[in-house]
Amino acid sequence: MSQSQESAVMGAQERINTYWTGRAPGYDEYQQRPDRLADDTRAWSKIWAEALPTAPLEVLDVGTGTGQVAMVLAGLGHRVTGIDLAEGMLDQARRHAAAITNGPVIRHGDAVHPDFPPASFDAVVSRYLMWTLREPETAVANWVRLLRPGGTVAVVDSTWFPDGLDNASENFADHYDSQVRAALPLAAATSIDQTVAVLERAGLTGVTATPLTSIFELDRRFGVAPNHEHRMQYLVSGWV
Repeated sequence: MSQSQESAVMGAQERINTYWTGRAPGYDEYQQRPDRLADDTRAWSKIWAEALPTAPLEVLDVGTGTGQVAMVLAGLGHRVTGIDLAEGMLDQARRHAAAITNGPVIRHGDAVHPDFPPASFDAVVSRYLMWTLREPETAVANWVRLLRPGGTVAVVDSTWFPDGLDNASENFADHYDSQVRAALPLAAATSIDQTVAVLERAGLTGVTATPLTSIFELDRRFGVAPNHEHRMQYLVSGWV
């Protein structure tokens, strides 16, 4: 990548960070909806318990956002570090982590280039990151480098905008402009197989995409976030 291309990509990343910092309070409020919170916690606890080996593991949650996954994993007994680049999201995640014993460690960090020594973790996880991740091939290769033998990469995402972000019911146009979208290969993915392929090309073994029917049903019962559509989500995972 040339210096000008790298500058453009990092400029796009800065706009993404600014967007999610602004979204953080409302995003967290929706995640913590009291009418659904207990059901969500049970469902996600089961999903992550089945996705990863038995606790305690050293787990890195990349693009942790408000820390929802990190908190669930800590509740399962894992030792969790969550990283993100959006300061507003980190503020929310730190607040949640401070409220429990043995909560996750929340740090400022780049999901594409996590700053940890090789073989630091037993698992690298993410939720709702892949679609808005620049350089996913580089990112997953770096995640693999961080894994110990037998370690797992497990990501949750969907095909949120198969018709393109210009046609999204949520208005991203002012933030996810053409330069940002050009930096995000999976933003308008039409099939979860595109995410599967990224993990496979990183050398992971046994990569599978599992539909999360429990979350689909919760979304049907409680409704989805404003300006979102009801879509199947998937757990995509493999191991080294």
